Amino acid sequence: MSGDAYARAGVDQEAADSAVAGLVRALGAIELGRPSRQVPLPGHYASVIRIDERTGIALSTDGVGTKLLVAEQLGRFDTVGIDCVAMNVNDVICVGAEPLAMLDYIAIERADPEICEQIGIGLAGGAELAGIEIPGGELAQLGDMVRGIDVAGACYGTVALDAIVDGSAVQPGDAVIGLPSSGLHSNGYTLARAALEGLPLEEDPEGRLGRPLGEVLLEPTEIYVKPVLELLRSEVEVRGLAHITSGGLGNLDRLAADVGYAIDVPLPVPPIFALIQERSGASDEEMHEVFNMGCGFCCVVPATDEEAALALLRDHYPSAGRVGTVTEGPREIRRG
Repeated sequence: MSGDAYARAGVDQEAADSAVAGLVRALGAIELGRPSRQVPLPGHYASVIRIDERTGIALSTDGVGTKLLVAEQLGRFDTVGIDCVAMNVNDVICVGAEPLAMLDYIAIERADPEICEQIGIGLAGGAELAGIEIPGGELAQLGDMVRGIDVAGACYGTVALDAIVDGSAVQPGDAVIGLPSSGLHSNGYTLARAALEGLPLEEDPEGRLGRPLGEVLLEPTEIYVKPVLELLRSEVEVRGLAHITSGGLGNLDRLAADVGYAIDVPLPVPPIFALIQERSGASDEEMHEVFNMGCGFCCVVPATDEEAALALLRDHYPSAGRVGTVTEGPREIRRG
């Protein structure tokens, strides 16, 4: 596999971007007959709706994706619920909101009590890690439409309207602090599965990973809620927050400020990424576009607050570190 490895594996990101643009155009034509309550945050990680003059509701929705196919191969579904929670709450905190609750949606060919209980165990574990409730959800049996299972959710949180973090305060010279990922998280599995096809999930390829491949691939997505909320409630000025998912550190460009980012001290890259790159033929550029490459979340703070922010964050993540610096425009992410 070489060239555009992700497209060859079955994901056309350009087509996906065009599809999303079409959806956004259609939804932008909604006529309410009243002023919109939506806070303008185009392209950001979560949406915010005003409920009064002071408070907003932050909203996000996401799913586990084709990581579920790995869970199905291994017959193990007790961690994918954590992924579902993580992918949602990590987006909600990016606007400075505190996640409060999530609803889950499970689409399944036929209801299987054992599988659903395992998913529930993961959802409960993820909820505890994020400090949220899961008061309800939906189980849909879709045998005519679904072969296997899909797990998604929608998260809700609150944020003071004058405390929304959208990245508009980010300035050249600010420090970009990276928090380590736990692995692939829940992105790029179509490429990862294609690249690793044929390798036994129960074994460690050439002793490179330190544990069986299946365990590495099912490692749950890290939940960053508690350390980020602690940072937001500290004396540190938090100017930008970015959940590093598909798109890699390019997700920093979703912050509002018209600046660039120089990433010159990246966090260590877990060995699973090198294995995927070798077997897929993906370029360095494509790997960084598809995967988090070891950095799952970024916090942008003034250079004067860097030490205080790192002291706080390293209580949770000893390997957290400054990965780069904000630069004058143009809006681009430069590595190396």
